Parts: sequence; structure tokens; C-alpha cells
Amino acid sequence: MFLPSPTPVPSMAWCLADCSTALLTVPGLGIPFHATQGEGKTESSEGPRAFHHVPVLLEEVIHYLAPRAEMTIVDATLGGAGHAVAILERGARLIGFDRDPEALAHAGARLSQYGEAVTLQQQNFSNLLAAGRELTPEGVDGILLDLGVSSHQLDSADRGFSLRSGGSLDMRMDPGERLTAAELVNEWNEADLARIFRDLGEERKSRAVAGAIVRRRVTKPFNDTLDLADCVAGVVGRKGRIHPATRVFQALRMTVNREMEALEAALESAPALLKPGGRMAVITFHSLEDRMVKRFFKSRSVRELDRPEWPAPRPNPDCCLRVITRRPVTPAAPEVAGNPRARSAKLRVAEKRKVGEQ
Repeated sequence: MFLPSPTPVPSMAWCLADCSTALLTVPGLGIPFHATQGEGKTESSEGPRAFHHVPVLLEEVIHYLAPRAEMTIVDATLGGAGHAVAILERGARLIGFDRDPEALAHAGARLSQYGEAVTLQQQNFSNLLAAGRELTPEGVDGILLDLGVSSHQLDSADRGFSLRSGGSLDMRMDPGERLTAAELVNEWNEADLARIFRDLGEERKSRAVAGAIVRRRVTKPFNDTLDLADCVAGVVGRKGRIHPATRVFQALRMTVNREMEALEAALESAPALLKPGGRMAVITFHSLEDRMVKRFFKSRSVRELDRPEWPAPRPNPDCCLRVITRRPVTPAAPEVAGNPRARSAKLRVAEKRKVGEQ
């Protein structure tokens, strides 16, 4: 749906299919975690780079998940482990997933003091159900999805996410994946580029931007983030404080990492992993993600379905959730002042209905 490409794109089955993993150990942590076979080591011989990330809506996440002893919480987007530390400090057991081996290595070192209360795996959160059931067949009490890019990834020029630092056009959250942003902008046709800029970036000048990219790459391929950002800015124009290439970079990143497909798979599988009464909390950073989460929660929480052609409403066979946050929770002004990247965050929470709950 979101991946027009000159090469065949796997169906949604790719998200849940291959669970084969190789056992590795996080440096500084006596707890094994899994990494997809063939992806190599999680750090260089010089050790992991300094990793920084400020957790968004931390107090709100802890309030709604309410972690405590005897509970098991899955942080399916571990990142800098900011939410994970707060969960562990309250006595819960933590299962942490992240597709970025660099983030996972950092998290392992940071969480080493919690010993056997922590289990880490290198996983795409699209594989939430299969990986979660393998580790805890009885289910979990909470699931956290904090979507988007970490501050560390944004500030690491060589990862290709930054609009303000020159670096390779990569944008892969998992370096073991094949597709890079450079391949997209240098090889995809104009119509496909325009489509992802429109659908995933919501860029109003999607066709003009795609045309400019295709014309420019004939004489000089794009390999640097600043080079591409300048090309896009020349078409979109500079207005306000938001960089004019932000939406295009968002679309490229989401395509490279199949973010909407991964989110859809995670949402669909999360209720099956939750115990009755367990909660799932999802933090989104743009409207596409938030709409998907909102619609999913609604589709799984309404008790009856009604259509004009039906003589009467019918029970919803997929009703299994109760929406806890009728409106999205957003950061308070002090948090945004201290961490401007939190300004677009929205938190939605739902709870799995207990057996017989009305």
C-alpha cells in the first residue's frame, strides 16, 4: 500500500514470517539477546558510540501502564532505554525489542544492573507476537510502542536521518536491511517518488520535488543528506522554523524502514499478546501514525457494527479492547520547552477487556 517500488515488495507476511535468530550477548550485560542471523556484531571493536535519547511523555506512560512487581512489560521500541529504566525501577520485568543494534548495545549496558529482570532481543516490532510468545507464552501485562526516530539517530550524521548534518543517505534503522534512502532517490521512478512524498510525507509539492530529484540525479547522483535537503528546499521554499525537506525525509525514512507496515502488524498482534486487563500504550509523532492507532483502537473497542444494508446492528467479533484515552495525551509545556522534539508526540492507550467484561 505504501511501498511502490521498481522491485517486488513482500506482502504483510514479511513482518511475521522469519523468526530465525542467533544468540548474542550485549556488551556489559550478562543477559543474552537475539539478533537476526547475518547482521554481524552490535558494536565496533572500539565499542558503541555515546548514545543519548530523552524519553517522551515518561510520566504519562508510567501512569497508564502502572508497572509493578509481578508484571511483565514489553518495550517494543527500546531506543535509549529511558522508559525501560522507569519501568524496571518500579519492580516490573522488562522485555525489550529494538531493530537498531547500536541502540540495543547501549540499552544492554545501561540496564545491566537489573540482571535477570531484563530480556533483550534485536527485533522489528512488527514481529511482536511471535517474539513475545516465544519469551513469555502466558502473555504480558503491558506493551509500549514509542514510534519515530531517537535523538541519537537524528544527531548521528552517518545514519542519514539528519537534515542539518552532512552524511550518507542511509536512513536504515537496522543496518542489516538492504534498501537505503540513496537507492530510493537515485533509482525509483518519478511517479513512485511523488507517491511516497504525497502519501507518507504529506508533501503538497510532491510531484515537483520528485521531478527535481529525477532531473538532478541524471548528472550527479544523490549520496549526501545536505545535498538532497538543498535540492528539496529549492522546490518547496523556506518558510517558518520547520526545514522544507522535513516531509520528504520523513517519507524516505518511513519507506526504507517500512514503518507503516510494521505498525499495522504490531497493532494487529498486540491484543493477542496482552493478558486480560493488560494495556498497550502507543506514542506517535505524525498524523499518519496517529490516525492508524486511533482507527485500530476504535475498530477493536466498538461492541456493535452497523451498516445501512443490515436490518439491525451486529456484534463486533473483533471487540477486545477498551480505550483508556479518549483523546490523545500530549506533552505539557515544560516538557516541550526542555525537549522541543517532543512537541508533536501523542499518546494513546487501550486496555484488553477481561473475560465477560461489559
